[in-house]
Amino acid sequence: MEAYLLDWLSLLLRWAHLVVGIAWIGASLYFIWLDNSLEPPVRAEDRERGVSGELWAVHGGGFYHAQKYRLAPPTLPERLHWFKWEAYWTWITGFALLVLIYYVNAETYLVDPAVMALSKAQAVGIGLASLIAGLAVYEGLCRSPLGRNDAALAGVLLLLLAVAAWGLSLVFSGRGAYIHYGAILGTIMVGNVAHIIIPGQRELVRAKQDGREPDPRHAVAGKQRSVHNTYFTLPVLFVMISSHYAMTFGSRWNWLVLVALTVSGALIRVWFVMRHKGGAPAWPLAAGIAVLLAVAALLAPRTGGDGAPVKYAGVQRVMELHCVSCHAAKPTFQGMAEPPKGVVLDTPERVRVQAAMIHQQTVLSKAMPPGNITGMTDEERALLDRWVRGGAKAD
Repeated sequence: MEAYLLDWLSLLLRWAHLVVGIAWIGASLYFIWLDNSLEPPVRAEDRERGVSGELWAVHGGGFYHAQKYRLAPPTLPERLHWFKWEAYWTWITGFALLVLIYYVNAETYLVDPAVMALSKAQAVGIGLASLIAGLAVYEGLCRSPLGRNDAALAGVLLLLLAVAAWGLSLVFSGRGAYIHYGAILGTIMVGNVAHIIIPGQRELVRAKQDGREPDPRHAVAGKQRSVHNTYFTLPVLFVMISSHYAMTFGSRWNWLVLVALTVSGALIRVWFVMRHKGGAPAWPLAAGIAVLLAVAALLAPRTGGDGAPVKYAGVQRVMELHCVSCHAAKPTFQGMAEPPKGVVLDTPERVRVQAAMIHQQTVLSKAMPPGNITGMTDEERALLDRWVRGGAKAD
């Protein structure tokens, strides 16, 4: 019953995280598009009122007229809509998932003794410290003189993210390293909303209420952090789905794969942002796709050579020792109510059907068993390799 209830809690948290994440990212993408698509106001009275740009749009059977002020309107409206809780709830639900899946089950998803032998408490402590350190370093850089040079800041941030990916891969399992890299980016993004964007907007509102001229530096800082958030978006989304693709986090060079796909996602987003402004050069999109294709090519399994004949009895022994406790119609592994992804490996026929998947997960990426919790040996992985290359016979 406990495992069943935990599954429901995980389901509801994932659902909520997805819903509020779509709301936050959707709003972020929309406002970046809106800001880059504004045109000079046509009416002289709008320009005199401080309108710096406007946009006409049609959607859902209606026309919309959006206007942006250089700083603030002459008088504030009675009702002013804020965009913040989408971001806050995305982080809250994401952190709850991190705790429920990676911290409660640290020995399965976070710790890999082959990478570093950590106790559960040590692993959780390092994970939390990485989130705090990532936010602190980012804030320090943005508030330093370097923060006034966007190109230089971007270069330093990319370098530090590469160091973070490398460092996490030396401490955690592939899954654990990836999820904490994404959590660092997500924490930075919500920190931008909580520490810079919303306080800056509140200051603009207070200035108008007090009859003061708003300080433009708050608008400039908010715009910079919003741009950072939009470039972090695609890498964070990749990390959210990466646990389903062992060829990435299970690679020997998983941290380089993570950095490469971060660069790819950022370049593709650059192209979309430039496209909002009009004619966009093709090089950012081409470069982003080229990085994706290069990663896919480098991770492709090497083919060629037949495996030596392997008796299925040896394969069955490996399955029983390391796989069937989870991948059975009724798993016996503590805390697991259903087989992961519905994959069942309790008969020769089912094992043979899943041979390619088994090869990818246990041999090529070594992602299974998670954290090598059952202690699968290199000899056992080599046996599975020979079995698959020899035709994956179940006789």
